[in-house]
Amino acid sequence: MCGYLRMPSKALPYILYHTDGCHLCDIALALIKQTDIDFQHVDICDDATLAERYGISIPVLAQGKRELFWPFDGEQLQEFIGV
Repeated sequence: MCGYLRMPSKALPYILYHTDGCHLCDIALALIKQTDIDFQHVDICDDATLAERYGISIPVLAQGKRELFWPFDGEQLQEFIGV
């Protein structure tokens, strides 16, 4: 019987939904930079659908269908990213 190792699938990327000039987004960014995760910045002002969805909720850190809405602290962030 032949066995094989299944390689883990690549983890979904983290996305920080934000907008320029948002001081809360700057605070969230500083918290996220203290972790070791790779993430992408997405400005919701560049997309009408994102602006409608997150306009009053930013900053939001998302991974796939999971979302961490502001306000969050370092402990909640660590829990969200699984550290």
